[in-house]
Amino acid sequence: MKPPYEITSKILKYITSISEKIGEVNANFLNKPSPQLRKQNRIKTIHSSLKIEGNTLTEEQITALIENKRIVGPQKDVNEVLNAIDVYQTLKDFDPKSEKSFLKAHNILMNNLIENSGKYRTQGVGIVKGSKVEHLAPPAQNVPYLMKDLFKYLENLEEIELIKSCVFHYEMEFIHPFLDGNGRMGRLWQTLILMDKYPVFEYLPFETLISKNQEKYYQALSESDKSGKSTKFIEYMLSIIDSSISELLNFNNRTFTENERLEYFISLNKSEFSRKDYMDVFKDISSATASRDLKNGVEKNLFGKIGEFNKTKYLIK
Repeated sequence: MKPPYEITSKILKYITSISEKIGEVNANFLNKPSPQLRKQNRIKTIHSSLKIEGNTLTEEQITALIENKRIVGPQKDVNEVLNAIDVYQTLKDFDPKSEKSFLKAHNILMNNLIENSGKYRTQGVGIVKGSKVEHLAPPAQNVPYLMKDLFKYLENLEEIELIKSCVFHYEMEFIHPFLDGNGRMGRLWQTLILMDKYPVFEYLPFETLISKNQEKYYQALSESDKSGKSTKFIEYMLSIIDSSISELLNFNNRTFTENERLEYFISLNKSEFSRKDYMDVFKDISSATASRDLKNGVEKNLFGKIGEFNKTKYLIK
């Protein structure tokens, strides 16, 4: 059965905006950002998703752990980051439509943090804020079949992927299938569902925007709980996704150094290109700057050059 929600004018507005921006992302070859930007975004994703759960490590400390350096910090926080690095470095190994894959991801994410990682809870849980029970999750005995139903919903081909990812995120949070790690699993699995259709989401750290104002995230979950529908949460998450893609597009308009331009362009895997192709990606540089970049790229042995004047072509080595 399809989880309940309504299509509102806000949802339609965000879907239109996101779809247009994804078209712009593809047209500007941003669906596979440069290695440097990919690394930065992965660090931001891990930092923000764990910060929401109370992790105290900084982006600099997470960078050090990715580079296999030792850091000083609470062991629990270090373990959380190391587990998240393991998961996010192997994102493509997980199948968003597979419950078995879902449990495997939780097992890695929560390894050495809780008992029975990778297994559904066998006791009742609730979310308490202050002295008030904010959310009472369904009984433990209902969790296995509720999650099976939720994974069946992911197979619904008539659903728009953007909406489907938000619905799964909300419904999983509502079911609260694990004793711990539900929040980070909800955000991880939404990323995987979106990646399946839009590869750019592998490198899009929408968690950063959530962590900047966590209260709105929890408020959207709470409002959906009270209404019995995921509508408010869908509106909230689509607004976050829309803003995240805008930030990615704005990144492309920032001032790159020559080395950053060359590194970025090479990462696009164009085997043969012209100066015009180079300038189509970096629209704000002059033809003289483009020529200088390409001349230096040849001197650095990043690519070869054939032809002269307006017939010049460059070949990636």
